[in-house]
Amino acid sequence: MDYHLKRKILNLFFPNRCPVCREIINADDCFCPECTDRLKMYNDSFETDGSEKACACFEYDDNIKPAVFLLKDGVCGNSAHAFGTYLADTVENNGISADIIVPVPLSIKSKRKRGYNQTELIAKTVSEKLGIPVCCAVRKIRETAEQKALNGAERMLNLENAFEVSSPETVKGKNILLIDDVCTTGSTFSEITAVLKNSGAGKIFCASVCKAIVKK
Repeated sequence: MDYHLKRKILNLFFPNRCPVCREIINADDCFCPECTDRLKMYNDSFETDGSEKACACFEYDDNIKPAVFLLKDGVCGNSAHAFGTYLADTVENNGISADIIVPVPLSIKSKRKRGYNQTELIAKTVSEKLGIPVCCAVRKIRETAEQKALNGAERMLNLENAFEVSSPETVKGKNILLIDDVCTTGSTFSEITAVLKNSGAGKIFCASVCKAIVKK
């Protein structure tokens, strides 16, 4: 079924809401006009080890946080659609082309607790918009501490040997769009990029919905 038609049908039974303020909006809308005006686009650039290019949609601030928390708290709402739509536009505007989309994985325990991997849902919307297939080729093989409580060096150590490519043949020689919801220092992107490269992947492009502004 067509993506937009599916959303219109679902909207008849479950009215679409702004993922920030929860006001009812049109079926294909991402945010209400008031919240849209308050969102701050990320217009800077950043680098992640091993990748060709990295980009993001929004600055991670108090205006976007309610939508991020909604998705992380196990209530998908309209966040995945909104984030995926903006991220698809950002990827296109940055001239990024890839063979497959790989979402940053959750551990089995975390995914079971939440009920889904929020980054995978975002990736599916990006896939619908750009026509690039999603391939969940990377899995998280051990639990890690929450990254937000750690500094840059601790983040890298925390993620060491936390990921593996489950099916190397699916990434070998492929140019990959690696997607996450929030990027702070880029340590998650860097670690997964290294794992993908070790499995024979081609070029890696990193895209996150939000980019935290790290004070130096």
